[in-house]
Amino acid sequence: MKRRAFLASGGVAAVAGCLGGDDKNQSSFVDDFETTTTNGYEVPLAPVETTYEWFQNDEVRFADARGRTSYEASHVEGAVLSTARSDFEGGPVSEWPKDTTIVAYCGCPHHLSSIRASTLIENGFENVAVIDEGFWTWYDRGYPVAGNDVENRPASYEIRGQTAREYAGESAWAFHDPTGQREATPIEGDGSYTMELKFADISEDAPIRVTTPEYEIERTLDDLTDSVVTGQ
Repeated sequence: MKRRAFLASGGVAAVAGCLGGDDKNQSSFVDDFETTTTNGYEVPLAPVETTYEWFQNDEVRFADARGRTSYEASHVEGAVLSTARSDFEGGPVSEWPKDTTIVAYCGCPHHLSSIRASTLIENGFENVAVIDEGFWTWYDRGYPVAGNDVENRPASYEIRGQTAREYAGESAWAFHDPTGQREATPIEGDGSYTMELKFADISEDAPIRVTTPEYEIERTLDDLTDSVVTGQ
């Protein structure tokens, strides 16, 4: 398992290649961590404790790939909102130097953040990783967070669905349109998918829109968690 190395003095985490890679379409961290492939790019999965060490040493900037409501409720202290999209539109991130070390994160634990990281890599950012375990592990460990509702950890809801096998490797999405919150997960080889929703300030009668390459439906959260979603 690929993990970071430590400097002998003081136990400070050091990542090989952290000054940037030779390939503008590859993060410099691909040889230091396990990776996941998203949109054709290898996205490095950094352990949460490593990203916290970077945070403590002021070596990194954080990009929150969730929706605005989730971000405003609670986020990594100092993070900017940079929601996962198929195009770039990085917001504040687009103004950062290309050699900035960027850690993206979400709560799923790393699918939305991997989508955001892949667009950063595609657009020439050299030092990109995501929090492997996701934001809520950061939160549960008591690492620094900010927001207007940091005391309230949102409830977790599981949506299980099924689509055609031909869409394996693509994404299923869930949206709460009134608040702009979203979640995504890969579709498995058999066409199944499972999404864990941690949306802030929603109830079981909230309308949730689920989309796959095959179908789009909108039902209450209670209905969606009660059975396997098939688009029927």
